[in-house]
Amino acid sequence: MKLVFSYLKEHMKWITLYVTSIFLMMLVFVCSNNEHSEILYGFFITLFLLVAFLGIDMFVAIRRQLRLQKMEAYIENIVEYLEEPKSVEEEAYQKLIRQLDNEKTRYENEATAKMTDLREYYTMWVHQIKTPIAALRLLLQEKASEVDTQEEQDELFRIEQYVEMALQYMRLDSESTDFVIKRVELDEVLKEAIHKYARLFIRKKVKLQYDKVNVQVLSDKKWLGFVVEQILSNAIKYAKGGCVSIYMQGERTLIIEDNGIGIRAEDLPRVMEKGYTGYNGHNHKHSTGIGLYLCNRIMMKMNHRIRIESEEGKGTRVVLSFPKSQEESYLR
Repeated sequence: MKLVFSYLKEHMKWITLYVTSIFLMMLVFVCSNNEHSEILYGFFITLFLLVAFLGIDMFVAIRRQLRLQKMEAYIENIVEYLEEPKSVEEEAYQKLIRQLDNEKTRYENEATAKMTDLREYYTMWVHQIKTPIAALRLLLQEKASEVDTQEEQDELFRIEQYVEMALQYMRLDSESTDFVIKRVELDEVLKEAIHKYARLFIRKKVKLQYDKVNVQVLSDKKWLGFVVEQILSNAIKYAKGGCVSIYMQGERTLIIEDNGIGIRAEDLPRVMEKGYTGYNGHNHKHSTGIGLYLCNRIMMKMNHRIRIESEEGKGTRVVLSFPKSQEESYLR
């Protein structure tokens, strides 16, 4: 019905002109003293022709409009669905559409090539930078005792974190990113992450409460490990000499909780947005606003869920969920 009203509105000037012509014709018939039957006969014939013309033209117009609406779903390949032009004007419009489609394809190919080059460069750089980092760590270990180089080693560890984050950021959108989904022992993932951050737990005087969870989940061990490491890093950073607890809630939910400074209520809905650091991030200049953003994207790609609960001044709980129904969809 909307299309009908749209058609009538668009052709109103022609309908008005046609009706006016009929009225003038009838006026001429009346002034020439013709029989009323002849006038009515001429009126009905003209009216019939008007209705028939409008009906056929409206049917064709509405059918084409409906086809255009269906083509919106295939907008990326719209050129393939164009009908034969019915007029010179329509042929000109279709020519413009084809030219625009060619330009779009060219720009997309150029952008893809540039992004591929950029991704390859940064991936190569990340791998190359790991060599001097490893060498620097060995030099620090040989230079003096661990106590004398503690600050340098902490800074070096932070550099390693940022390099690893950059690598995962580049890999996440890469076409070659393959998630190896299989049964993973959560304890193995947790122990590796805890071992990696053991020095920071000691250095920051943060207590760890962790008992074996004895749970298997269907996931990618490497990517899940990255998520756990990012959450532990944040927990240690904001715990301020407090405590970090790791435990299961039910059979499908892992909790990593700290009793640190917490997150402001106004910041909580946005903490997983790209680049968002919030109040705590402004006070801690090392915050990038990328870690939790990556965690959220990785968890979504693996059909897992991540949720953050926090109260300012009381601490933060990060909830990692592994829905069983989504695991079954992987196994099909």
